[in-house]
Amino acid sequence: MNERGALIDGFNRRISYLRLSVTDRCDLRCSYCMPERMRFLPRKEVLTLDELHMLALGFIERGITRIRITGGEPLVRRDVMDLVHALGRRIGKGLEELTLTTNGVQLADHADRLAAAGVRRVNVSIDTLDRNLFERISKRDRLPQVLDGIAAAREAGLKVKLNTVALKGLNEAEIPGLIAWAHAQGHDLSLIEVMPLGEVEGDRLDHYLPLDVVRRHLEQRWTLVPSEHRTGGPSRYFDIPETGGRLGFITPLTNNFCDGCNRIRVTATGQLYPCLGGAERVDLRAALRSQEPDSRLARALDIAMRIKPERHHFRMDRRGAEPAQPRHMSMTGG
Repeated sequence: MNERGALIDGFNRRISYLRLSVTDRCDLRCSYCMPERMRFLPRKEVLTLDELHMLALGFIERGITRIRITGGEPLVRRDVMDLVHALGRRIGKGLEELTLTTNGVQLADHADRLAAAGVRRVNVSIDTLDRNLFERISKRDRLPQVLDGIAAAREAGLKVKLNTVALKGLNEAEIPGLIAWAHAQGHDLSLIEVMPLGEVEGDRLDHYLPLDVVRRHLEQRWTLVPSEHRTGGPSRYFDIPETGGRLGFITPLTNNFCDGCNRIRVTATGQLYPCLGGAERVDLRAALRSQEPDSRLARALDIAMRIKPERHHFRMDRRGAEPAQPRHMSMTGG
């Protein structure tokens, strides 16, 4: 670690986890995430592979021990595996873990190479096992590819954690079956409340499902035993003896989890957002492309620690409300 030391924000939280987006593009159009005719960034605005690598190394020097590669969908970027391999060489040399979040569509083609590069764990987003409902939610008929990707990841020796956005009137009735299926396959699963980021077609409130309601229903079926298990993210876990698996809850609306936040996010254009739900940001691309990238980057990270807010202020309490932030989740990185 360099002389500037660890990244500690104004609330004495040590920041050790970077979610690094490599693209805002995606091969799905999930209705709660983005509109069908999404306008993606011009490629010239996206950081190069070398810039992403330099940025990651700068974070490792400041005490970042976990990096998650995100998007959009990271596996749609052609050169992403070169970055994964480069960062994988830093595991055990400042970096403790390198992971990836994916929608699974292209995972079957990459699973073996991810494992060979040092990735041991991947998060796969899957909201339903019903092919027709999958197409309705994602606007694409890709469930078979996602299931093949999950199977390939398991075969490659990767630990798979599934992420499911809870959606009232869509996958609400399917949630217990999804959990049972995931646990039977040996996968943990986390449920997520829909987040009010970016304009979408329709009103998110129509499908907002508070997870305290879901939990009460699940407790009528199974025993949920609080677990000490942590993965570095916001999920709070429960063991379910009846299924033999682990269930997580990510609750940005009903149970704020910001007090223990250890995360920052960097977009594919090099904008550092200290908080997913905040507008505060620092331009790291300008620092990287300056005449003094090392010192400019170090100063930018110091600024980010000073402006990181104590918590986000997501709300989902009225129809027609503006999103908490205009940028889409695919822009910020999952």
